Amino acid sequence: MAAEPTSGICAGRVVVVTGAGRGLGRAHALAFAAEGARVVVNDLGVGLDGSGASGTPAGRVVEEIRARGGEAVAHGGDIATAEGAQSLVAVALGSFGRLDTLVNNAGFLRDRMLVNLDEDDWDAVMRVHLKGHFLPLKHAAAHWRAESKAGREVAARVVNTSSGAGLLGSVGQGNYSAAKAGIVGLTLVAAAEMSRYGVQVNAIAPAARTRMTEQTFADTMAAPPGSGAFDAMAPGNVSPLVVWLGSAASAGVTGRVFEAEAGRITVMEGWRPGPTADKGARWTPAEAGDAALKLLESAERPQGVYGAR
Repeated sequence: MAAEPTSGICAGRVVVVTGAGRGLGRAHALAFAAEGARVVVNDLGVGLDGSGASGTPAGRVVEEIRARGGEAVAHGGDIATAEGAQSLVAVALGSFGRLDTLVNNAGFLRDRMLVNLDEDDWDAVMRVHLKGHFLPLKHAAAHWRAESKAGREVAARVVNTSSGAGLLGSVGQGNYSAAKAGIVGLTLVAAAEMSRYGVQVNAIAPAARTRMTEQTFADTMAAPPGSGAFDAMAPGNVSPLVVWLGSAASAGVTGRVFEAEAGRITVMEGWRPGPTADKGARWTPAEAGDAALKLLESAERPQGVYGAR
């Protein structure tokens, strides 16, 4: 029996989710469909390190959505290429006639300590996470700007996927942390640039049990089926916030970063000016050092980097 939408908060909207064949992306796609959205399910079907490719994961999610009475189509293009990103937008428009929400989620890991991190591993992770956010956002934004300039009302939403590693750093993940930090910067710029066209852009820093985090959460077992217990690390726990951010109900919320884990939602507050000193003239190195040490005494201590002792 098809699952009924719980509220229909996304009824009539067309939503694109990248990396939606498994894990968080799959959970987002199913959740959007359950709320009445028509979904474009993008996934290359690559391995955890980005190797290989298969259209099977995206197709399976499309079948799940259709079996529950929803509408979905698969897209197997590489969204870290201009051609793949353009075709992603084209599939949404060609299949459903519009595009309302873009959820950038695709990614993989190639973890190494910095001294062991190859240039290829750096480039590959930067490409899929950072370029894989930029290109779909660019082409979706161009469509929405054209719609706005043509006098049509736009209530578009973008949800980017950062990480705690991008906010605090994570030992052994220099490439991933840098890419996820870059996504926050991209989110802030896009929110500022696109607001005039009716586009809101936010980011999440999720924590859940997926292929990418199975070692991190190895000790956090899933709740037994039928037990009724809350599975704190289930990917679906993150999706309700993503669905709301991707809906018209989130009007007025843009340029924000949210951490989402289990039953907790946190608004993350980024860099803000802290203690300051102004000499009114150039410092000597010794004076600058003395001033910096005094300022640090009254500054808040940063949170620790993940994995640091």
